[in-house]
Amino acid sequence: MNPEELKYAKTHEWVRVEGDVAAMGITDFAVKQLGDIVFLELPQTGKKVVKGEPFGVIESVKAASDLHSLVSGEIIEVNKELIENLKMLADSPYQDGWMIKAKMENPAELDGLINAEEYGNLIKGEENQ
Repeated sequence: MNPEELKYAKTHEWVRVEGDVAAMGITDFAVKQLGDIVFLELPQTGKKVVKGEPFGVIESVKAASDLHSLVSGEIIEVNKELIENLKMLADSPYQDGWMIKAKMENPAELDGLINAEEYGNLIKGEENQ
């Protein structure tokens, strides 16, 4: 089940907003599609991210994929524990599996994202292909 309090992108990233800070990660569906994740590259704190642009890379035995930022802003925290323990992505993609936290420059950028119900419908369509 996709948490209701999150916003989602069609590229299978999620964002949780607390004040002007956006925590981002990838969805449970994305983790399952990737299979065995073997590598995660995340940026350093202080780096700027731009909505829609890659902020990192995730690799599995199947493929390598860019991770896209859902907001623009400055990275204020990186989940270094996740890099050391990739299993956290499968065990807890929405809690322990967050990747970066960014101080948002423009909260209106969230308006283009979809809610949990819309995301659920999106992945149902992808599962049936």
